[in-house]
Amino acid sequence: MAASPHPLATEAGLSVLKAGGNAIEAAIAIGATIGVVCPHFCGLGGDAVWLVADPSGRRDCFLGIGQAAADLPDFETDIPVRGPMSMLTSACAVDAWRHAHEYSTRHWRGGSPLSALLTDAIRRAREGFPVTRSQSFWLDFRRSEAANWAGFADLFMPQGAAPEVGSLFRQERLAQSLELIARDGPRSFYEGELAARIAAGLAAAGSPLSPADLAATRTREVSPLSFVYRGVELLAPPPPTQGVTTLAIMGVLANFDLARLEAGGADHLHLCVEAVKQAFLTREGIADPDFVAQPVEEWLSPDRLAAAARSIDWKHALDWPAPFRGGDTVFFGAVDGEGGSASVLQSIYFDWGSGVPVGDTGILWQNRGAAFSLLPHHPNRIAPGKRPFYTLNPGLGLAGGKPALIYGTQGADGQPQTLAMILTRLLDYREDPFTALAGPRFLLGKTFSDSRDSLKLESDVGAAVSSELARRGHQLSLIEPKSPLAGQAGVIAVDQDGALCGAHDPRGDGIALGF
Repeated sequence: MAASPHPLATEAGLSVLKAGGNAIEAAIAIGATIGVVCPHFCGLGGDAVWLVADPSGRRDCFLGIGQAAADLPDFETDIPVRGPMSMLTSACAVDAWRHAHEYSTRHWRGGSPLSALLTDAIRRAREGFPVTRSQSFWLDFRRSEAANWAGFADLFMPQGAAPEVGSLFRQERLAQSLELIARDGPRSFYEGELAARIAAGLAAAGSPLSPADLAATRTREVSPLSFVYRGVELLAPPPPTQGVTTLAIMGVLANFDLARLEAGGADHLHLCVEAVKQAFLTREGIADPDFVAQPVEEWLSPDRLAAAARSIDWKHALDWPAPFRGGDTVFFGAVDGEGGSASVLQSIYFDWGSGVPVGDTGILWQNRGAAFSLLPHHPNRIAPGKRPFYTLNPGLGLAGGKPALIYGTQGADGQPQTLAMILTRLLDYREDPFTALAGPRFLLGKTFSDSRDSLKLESDVGAAVSSELARRGHQLSLIEPKSPLAGQAGVIAVDQDGALCGAHDPRGDGIALGF
């Protein structure tokens, strides 16, 4: 089974599985294709975080996170969120494909050449694909500011406006870049012919990234963090990602018997919201462990989590403690016939990333450098070669040591929040993936359209629930049912007999397909 936010990407992964490929190979094909058909959320100029596991007990995490340039400019007031000065970190998604492919060959008997896994992406870039509602919306939403992004309109608004939904969209330059990767291998993005073109484009745009920065970009293979919740071992990526935050939320909720509460009721929602607040109290400490010590064991200690649970007031809401971080991304996952599983997030940070295409490559570069801080003693203070705090947060759940849940979501700050609701529905209330994904959700904090630190709540929770939450002191902003603000998640569940059940969020265009 494969799941992703775009049917064409899901189909690309499923075709690999049908041909006998494994879940990692399918995920590479999905990642390449989705970088073409969802250019507003991810692509070759971004990063990726992978979790993989198999029934033998092997579980690993690949941190495809680019590092800051070795020669950084002096920022006086702030780091721009768009333009060349937001292009401060290298892009590691393509190297993550390389690392995952080599891992597949070593451990999962992978036999598909990486070039073959890019075939669908190249075809979609060259021949075109129908523009989605999501792509059209984000083009139209950013239309006025995009007019100032050098080279952007030529690639994405060739007629001066967002292309109509369903119209055919082609990316010939991107197809050529993908062909170079297929011909010369993924490292050509960093050290080959394509790398030279990328470096020239970055320099011409005014980014501080150099050829040496590209060549130094490498995926890290690390052990995932874990926490056992209701008998299922939940895996998450370690710092500099916020995976520890998701596990801390679940660790707080583990102290309550949620199954005795009504699913989607005021008590269920209140507990999840308050557990999120408790976990976010320490999130500002997350940073690159190469630069700042990360006391993960302390953050996830039973005593700390139990104390956080005791501090939750059933009758009164805590103020929201977290500063807003923007960002969009895509989740995709795959499970093969032998139980091998891959859970992946790819991102260019904000929608449309930096807004700057790199030279003639057709590659839109990320603006992840804007996630750094300039505060002198902040854990996430920018530094040469440092990786920024990362919202990408894919998940894998193991039952009896074997993959049982593959899950993840779009949503930056909202990722741990969305996952808390989905995981409690899956594990406390035993809902199937589609039902769990369809249930009303929330988002704490600011959004691109609402600067208030309110609790955004999907209105289909019902008047009784929203009134009760307001009575407990939650500052509510009701949003439409199935709002994209509440994340676009995917889930594949594997039962003890190996049967698969999967779904992608009704809040988007995605789909899960199996055979």
